[in-house]
Amino acid sequence: MSQSKRPDVAEIRVPFRDVDMTGRMFLASYISYAESVLAGFWSSRPDVDDEPVYSPSKVSCMLHRPLHYDEPATFTATVDKIGMHSIGFLVSIDTGEERAAEVEIIWQARTPEDQSPASLPEETRDWLYRFLD
Repeated sequence: MSQSKRPDVAEIRVPFRDVDMTGRMFLASYISYAESVLAGFWSSRPDVDDEPVYSPSKVSCMLHRPLHYDEPATFTATVDKIGMHSIGFLVSIDTGEERAAEVEIIWQARTPEDQSPASLPEETRDWLYRFLD
């Protein structure tokens, strides 16, 4: 996976290991790459004291058309929703000018001590609003 100059974008050529016998990309691979681009995006957030722990509460993939072996694909992470205790991300997967898939990932903010719901820090919330789609 090659990272672009933007932390919210990554490009791949579908590798052989990620395709089935018909040459179509495995559904789990879309999610895996989406999580990787999201990790790159998230690493550019501002440092926050007493930051909560974030854990996924929902992951879903909407396949518009399958990617195939050696096909180029661009993964772009955007912020879809900002809640009081959660963040919704949408990772779009495009090939050329065509949308191949979308992966929705929702993270819940939790306290490190007992994993109870935590509010999003104001600094994090302000940073996320810059990327709200």
